[in-house]
Amino acid sequence: MHGMISKPPGAATNLATSRLVLLLLVVMTGIAPISLYMLVPALPVLATNFGSDISIAQMTVSLYMVGIALSQLIMGPLSDRFGRRPVLLGGLALMIAASVACIFAQNLPQLIAARFFQALGGAAGMVVSRAIIRDIYERDRVASMISLVVAALMIGQMVSPLTGGLIETAFGWRAIFYAITIAAIIVAVGIAVKLPETRRSRAAGSGFRGDVGILIRNRAFVGYVMCQVLASQIILTFAGGGPYIVVTQMGRSSAEYGAWFATSGFAFLVGNLLCVRFAPRHSLEKLIWFGLALQLCGSLLNLIWSFAGWNEAPGWLFGTQMIVMAGNAFVMANSAAGAISIRPEAAGTASGAMGFLQQGIGALMSQFGAYLGGHSTTTLPLTSAVLAISLLCACTMMFVVPRREVMVSEKLIEQAEEEETGMM
Repeated sequence: MHGMISKPPGAATNLATSRLVLLLLVVMTGIAPISLYMLVPALPVLATNFGSDISIAQMTVSLYMVGIALSQLIMGPLSDRFGRRPVLLGGLALMIAASVACIFAQNLPQLIAARFFQALGGAAGMVVSRAIIRDIYERDRVASMISLVVAALMIGQMVSPLTGGLIETAFGWRAIFYAITIAAIIVAVGIAVKLPETRRSRAAGSGFRGDVGILIRNRAFVGYVMCQVLASQIILTFAGGGPYIVVTQMGRSSAEYGAWFATSGFAFLVGNLLCVRFAPRHSLEKLIWFGLALQLCGSLLNLIWSFAGWNEAPGWLFGTQMIVMAGNAFVMANSAAGAISIRPEAAGTASGAMGFLQQGIGALMSQFGAYLGGHSTTTLPLTSAVLAISLLCACTMMFVVPRREVMVSEKLIEQAEEEETGMM
């Protein structure tokens, strides 16, 4: 039947309850971002070894992020057309080949180019994992599973810079790429052996253009994507301006900034874990509104502290930002779940579009945050921007996403898909 997984009825249940499949979802999601952060501690060493400026070495990070953004735009639609497994395995094969090229790079341009292709292949796991979650779980469980995967990923990202630094100190920077290559091979073998194809069957004549046309004409999809992307920009704007505020305005060390910023990551982790707990018992719309309320309250308090002059100390600034980040976790996970549930057999395309917008706009907003933090003498411009984004995020949910009764159940979603397909 249209819209169902192309497997026996018990197959989806077996996958949904498999801890090994859940572990594979975590590692395939995390391999690209963890590989990004592992190299960061070695950037000064790269600049010294290759006799280049640190800004050139930084391109191994910035172009890696471009590769992640482009990968999500490309790999999502490919996974809808050819299946999840072929795209995952092809992406990991590209990542393995690029990682080997990183090991043997003789200059920075070669390393930068290899890093771009490493991201292009590795980020397939980020976009396809969300599609697989939508393939094997019911709509109301998607948000909790995304949150669980993100929570595990957050832990990996927290320790990856330390891991990369220890590897570089003990064995040199090339050893980081040996570790990444081995990890990518292990993940690829795990997917090849233990992960079956989960892509839903597609109606005759359906394809990328049809999927995109249906999605962009759907108010709910546009609203959920806007809500998710805007929520992510709160993180990136604050992260862009935070170092300048703490180090330049407050006169604290970069190490102290790192410690304070970790509190935001911890709050985001806690928010995801709470979402895992509450999502099975509450609709994703209610959880989004709960997260939006936390975002607005936290960002409004931070703005008030800016007017009062209290958050010139990092404890006030980051203490309130923790409220924003806990709410942000609810908004991002549940709005992502809503977006990829609109047309389940096109979950890869939906996930890819969302990830591309998040990364692409995020690069601009990070620069915008850095400008606000670096060209002002108070926290007011940055906290005003965070509140403005929080308000825009709430407005998309209020004015763009249809009310719950329009999309009340999985059954109605599938019925709407069949009607849309019949009209094509």
